[in-house]
Amino acid sequence: MQAFRTFVLGVTVAGVTSVSAFAQEGATPAGVAPKPSSVTQAGTTQQPPPPPTPPQPPAKPDDPTYKETVVVSASKTEQQLVNAPATMTVIGGRALEVAPSNNYADLLRAVPGVNITQISARDINITSRSATSSLATSQLAVLDGRSLYQDFFGFVMWDFMPANTNEIRQIEVIRGPASAVWGANALSGVVNIITKTPRELAGTSFTMGAGSFGRQFFGNGVRNGSLVYGNITHAQAINDKWAYKLSLGTYQSEPFGRPSGTIPGGTIAYPAFKNTGTSQPKVDVRFDYDGESGQRWSFSGGYAQTDGIMHSGIGPFDINEGTRYIYGKTNYSKGAFRAQAFLNMLEGDADNLVSVDPLGNRIGLLFDTKTFDLEMSDTKTFGGRHVVTYGGNLRYNKFALSLAPGETSRTEGGIYVQDEIFMNDHVRFVAGARLDKFSSISSPVFSPRVAVLLKPNPDQTFRFSFNRAFRAPSMINNHLDVTVSNALPLGLINAAFGSAIFRVPTQVKGNLDLTEERMDAFEVSYTGTFGDRLTLSAAWYYNNFSQQIFFTQNGAWGPTTPPPGFPGLGPFTGAQLWGSVYASGVRFPSSFTYLNLGTVKNKGLELGMDASVNATTSFFANYSWQGMPDPDFDIREINLPPTHRFSTGLNYSGSRFFGSASMNYTDDAFWQDILDARYHGTTQAHLTTNASLGVKWGDGRYTATVKAINLTDKQYQSHVFGDLMRRQVVGELRVNLK
Repeated sequence: MQAFRTFVLGVTVAGVTSVSAFAQEGATPAGVAPKPSSVTQAGTTQQPPPPPTPPQPPAKPDDPTYKETVVVSASKTEQQLVNAPATMTVIGGRALEVAPSNNYADLLRAVPGVNITQISARDINITSRSATSSLATSQLAVLDGRSLYQDFFGFVMWDFMPANTNEIRQIEVIRGPASAVWGANALSGVVNIITKTPRELAGTSFTMGAGSFGRQFFGNGVRNGSLVYGNITHAQAINDKWAYKLSLGTYQSEPFGRPSGTIPGGTIAYPAFKNTGTSQPKVDVRFDYDGESGQRWSFSGGYAQTDGIMHSGIGPFDINEGTRYIYGKTNYSKGAFRAQAFLNMLEGDADNLVSVDPLGNRIGLLFDTKTFDLEMSDTKTFGGRHVVTYGGNLRYNKFALSLAPGETSRTEGGIYVQDEIFMNDHVRFVAGARLDKFSSISSPVFSPRVAVLLKPNPDQTFRFSFNRAFRAPSMINNHLDVTVSNALPLGLINAAFGSAIFRVPTQVKGNLDLTEERMDAFEVSYTGTFGDRLTLSAAWYYNNFSQQIFFTQNGAWGPTTPPPGFPGLGPFTGAQLWGSVYASGVRFPSSFTYLNLGTVKNKGLELGMDASVNATTSFFANYSWQGMPDPDFDIREINLPPTHRFSTGLNYSGSRFFGSASMNYTDDAFWQDILDARYHGTTQAHLTTNASLGVKWGDGRYTATVKAINLTDKQYQSHVFGDLMRRQVVGELRVNLK
């Protein structure tokens, strides 16, 4: 708390002495895409575009080609959402303004087909169109093109997102595979967060919030923790060429409550461990340069820290205070040409709270990773009918991992090309492919994409598509090497042992023979806008996963094979006593590893409606159905997603008052991705009701908001091993100084 008080004092002094401008942007319903016929990527209202014709090559640097477009993630080039070759959802700046939470899990919960788990105060995992997990490895997340994916473990640490919500222009979510342009690890989709430029942010804004969770938990008397956060952003145009932005922030949360009793559907009580909250200070700086010939440079970098619980297959790790993340990025663009280079560095340590070694010591994890990435892309038009986008990247990782000592570096690279062919005003054909090569995989990986877009008119599209995507094995998948143990009180066998404990060892090793996991995805979808007020969307998909990488038990101590060193007693040998333990029904795993397991087929349906009632009010509703996965191996080896999900909400944004009201329903789900079968179980279906209410005064310079999640205070878990989620009420004050 002392650190936060110091931060608030510094922010207040800086805010009083700074000068800035306040800017508003166009309305976008929460959790829904802006109307592609009327809203640009910058959020300003435009006239509806003319019937689609092939874009022409830019004749000069300020040629308005693509200016009416709204998304960039689907093809890495700007295009109208209705014309994108992939199903997408866009969350705009106005939706972020009225959202009932600043948490990325809550912001994305209303996106159809996207499954969310928040397992601790800091631990968020997101996966599209399949079950997520304690470590979501298949969903790529990027910030202005810079990957946030942590290659060493193969997941996204959302707490290292440097942008505050008021700095975000929009969030683009590709709800399906995207390796054809994004490469490895975009297996189930992409979350691309696009921030405002320093010129768009010009001025100084200060935000401060505080709140707490629901009342005491049923049965265990544990109270949920409070949270405080704050940030300050100052942006200024120095002249007509240079502009900059400086952003500082902090977020602190006490731990959530832990469940007690037996794991639902499992056979063992929740393990007792000290739960912890999280503290996340951060600083981000950016300089933009606009050249005279249309070229643009952007230089950005930052520093962040985190601590708190990170869950894994061998149990929860407590990330220690001081774990740090450093990043830097350079962008260059001229016309459609883009080039960028970035560096991500993560250094820290963590202690496992459940798993111990055969001597009873807690399993530790030291990590020091560096990622270097260079990427280029361009878009050209040919023959009046072809829009060709092409590019590639080269990536180098350097690792120092205490739990995976077998490799210290990894190199990967890929190239891609996509051709959008305008057959006529009503038919478009998209064909593209990417080829990637990893130093850890023997053969190149090929990721094709094909889509046919039928357009009865400019505002409606029927899309038929095929995509192939992949995820490469992570360093942990290949090289994990640790021995954990389960405590067996020997006094349960015979009282003569007294309080002696034998630790049954379990070897956990990576697998060097892993190949990439793949997904072939087929989709039929529709997007249409009506009267500039209503947008309807529908998507049916069929996914065929092959060679999925699973953390799985591959050995057990049998009735006649006791662990080494198991003691005997009197005339009874260790093998005989172990046999009696086995006969009583007690089982212990002897080994775990990562395996490519067969094929999993799944399918689903997504429906959405977004309506602008008037200039201040919008409404959205969507429904997702995910069929039961169909593996050709034991279904108990996989997580099972919620079958039904729906979200609905109403947003209002007036000149003085604004707010939102929404509901999110998630069906029950099965989880098996932490420890062994004794800890596997089911979470119950839950419905959350959320709301926000705010007021502006002083010509919009001051804003006060009350934000609430789970108003009914219904206790639920989003993962069977996770913390208990309750009501969260936050008060927020934002000041925009001019």
